[in-house]
Amino acid sequence: MAIVASKSSATGRAGASPSTASKAPAPTDPLLFSTPAAKEIKREICAVGRKLWLRQFVDGNGGNISYRIGPNEVICTPTMLSKFDLRPRDLCMVDLEGRQIAGTKQATSEILLHLEIYKKVPQARAAVHCHPPHATGYAVAGIVPPNMMIPEFEIFVGKVAIAPYETPGTQAFAETVLPFVENHNTVLLKNHGVVSWAETVTLAEWNCEVLETYCNIVSAAKQLGAPLSIISDQKGQDLLARKKRMGLPDIRFASPSAQNGKSPRSGSTKQCDALAGGLNAAQVETIVRRVTREVLAELAPLQESKSASQRNGGKAPRKR
Repeated sequence: MAIVASKSSATGRAGASPSTASKAPAPTDPLLFSTPAAKEIKREICAVGRKLWLRQFVDGNGGNISYRIGPNEVICTPTMLSKFDLRPRDLCMVDLEGRQIAGTKQATSEILLHLEIYKKVPQARAAVHCHPPHATGYAVAGIVPPNMMIPEFEIFVGKVAIAPYETPGTQAFAETVLPFVENHNTVLLKNHGVVSWAETVTLAEWNCEVLETYCNIVSAAKQLGAPLSIISDQKGQDLLARKKRMGLPDIRFASPSAQNGKSPRSGSTKQCDALAGGLNAAQVETIVRRVTREVLAELAPLQESKSASQRNGGKAPRKR
């Protein structure tokens, strides 16, 4: 849920420091807020807000949505309003520094997160932040979901990063995603939720849906007790090649230096690569899972033999 910033004037920036607010603003066009294109964007934002609420990705006044309609103009949702209740007249427009330039309601206190994404990723036109329960569960646990289990997830989302926790609505919080958003279109926000960017508001919301469904499936599969099935390396490379042709970002397309860095629970990928003789993190993960399956397969007959011996010798109660 968004933390409400201190109330600012219609032309001021919520939560901005005096030095930041005193900067001369870049040129903006308030008339963009009333164009036919803006009206379509507003309707799409309201429709996506309703989807987020219906799918239980947001509660209370939580979550926020934005669209970059001009070089320095961003339409966004207001603070303190349920996404189910959004109407086009409720929306706001801010510049890339967070100064409100249109709209009668105060802009969301987490707009700074969206603006940092737009500045870092020029091709990003829309951003959606929400709290889908299974994906947020991974964010609270501080782990990322494993890869190469469902093809749609690899195509549309792929490798997921976790941004460190900071207080929502602050500039420090907004900047936590900067190391990740160029190579990840969807990022887990530790102890908070998810943010995703795309060319349209609808596509950004789809990314959140894909991630949430995937996290739900993986969590359910783990409870069944059987080894999880992994897509083969060759088939996985086919998926990545298709994704690259579609122009979608993925850290696995980046240079080795861009892929180095710490991942939750596992140390650094650079260290993993060195230990594995130059293999990348995805290859190491595949090998570890394959070896685990083979070890479990070898242990299964031994376990069965031990159980049979116990039954025949009366050393243990008979299992039913």
